[in-house]
Amino acid sequence: MTEQTPMQRALPGLLIAGSLGGVGLVMVSMLSLWPTTEEASGSLAAAQDTPTQVEVANAGAFVLPATVGPGGKGIPLTPARLDAPPPLPAVPVVSPIPSTKAKAATRPRPIRIKIPKIKVNAPIGAVTVDRKGKLGTPPLTRPNQTGWFKGSPVPGELGPSVINGHVSTRKGPAVFDRLRELAKGDQIYVYRSDGKVTRFTVSGIEQASKSTFPTSRVYGNTSNAQLRLITCGGVFNKTAHSYTDNIVVYATLSKKKG
Repeated sequence: MTEQTPMQRALPGLLIAGSLGGVGLVMVSMLSLWPTTEEASGSLAAAQDTPTQVEVANAGAFVLPATVGPGGKGIPLTPARLDAPPPLPAVPVVSPIPSTKAKAATRPRPIRIKIPKIKVNAPIGAVTVDRKGKLGTPPLTRPNQTGWFKGSPVPGELGPSVINGHVSTRKGPAVFDRLRELAKGDQIYVYRSDGKVTRFTVSGIEQASKSTFPTSRVYGNTSNAQLRLITCGGVFNKTAHSYTDNIVVYATLSKKKG
């Protein structure tokens, strides 16, 4: 049998890589209608060339997990496939709080978030998207404040409510510094201006590159009330004052009162 050249032996792998690259390009284009994430400590910047911890962990692997991981002590945070759905609820879900038809000025809003496991007890402000579709963040002068995306449902109502916060500022750790420690089964409490208290239970957590952010999984419609917490992670680029990745926590409404 004629011995194959190095190029002939490598050709099948190159074809697979090329196909996956094409699929990724199409998916990114389709998801461009949703808001993009913003930096947790500065303006959004392109990811640097240095591989992130997630990329290194998956070097040479063509297939990412089909679902978001549970997180937990000693378990690396890795991204799921872009087409993977949100993780399944960790506990039985409860029905959403009916939304009101009130005007924006009188619409209920989240005012405080508590996460006992990581000792978070923080006020919630509001953030919006700019003309480029980038999601804003709380002021850097208020490192303990979180931001609710006003374009998402009020926490407890049908759909995915999105709250973000800084992981750090120039002065040190910020409100979501320990967000990556959360794991499936942990509890998150969100207090609303109408007196209602909602409890969400974490169903999964991932760390994904900002260049391949799971937009559909974070912002897509859901059949129940869910919560997304977002902050930055990965490698910090001192020159651009930005991180390469995002940490995303997925949680589902498990209790409500008030």
